[in-house]
Amino acid sequence: MAELLTIGDLARRTGLSISAIRFYEARGLVQSLRSSGNQRRFLRGDIRRLSFILIAQRVGLSLAEIETELVALPQSRNPTRADWQRISTRIHGRLEERIALLQRTRDRLGGCIGCGCLSLDTCALYNPADRAAHGGAGPRYLLGDEPGGY
Repeated sequence: MAELLTIGDLARRTGLSISAIRFYEARGLVQSLRSSGNQRRFLRGDIRRLSFILIAQRVGLSLAEIETELVALPQSRNPTRADWQRISTRIHGRLEERIALLQRTRDRLGGCIGCGCLSLDTCALYNPADRAAHGGAGPRYLLGDEPGGY
């Protein structure tokens, strides 16, 4: 049988707290085995699973999105390079969308964001009569609508 890790070892290797690992276990994102003394033991591959969770959260994936991806991985063996490649391919588009949103935010935050506030002097130029409102609620231009597109 593959080398198993205690929950403390897993916490040290991932930088997560034991309570966070228990939380992810309760959500089904990692699965422990039980020793004869009923102590949790984890596969070494769970280091990768938990590391993926940390990175995915940092790049903006929701816990639901992370769960959707991890449910596709086998629980009974360590994930392979091909397993991770399939996840990478599936989330690539979502990451590209987030990158585009961050770039738009960086580039437009000092100007009109299409929120309909009409409080800045430039809003009268970028968003006259609150045209952005036709696209829906929220900061329309940061969400991807183009100024003057209404």
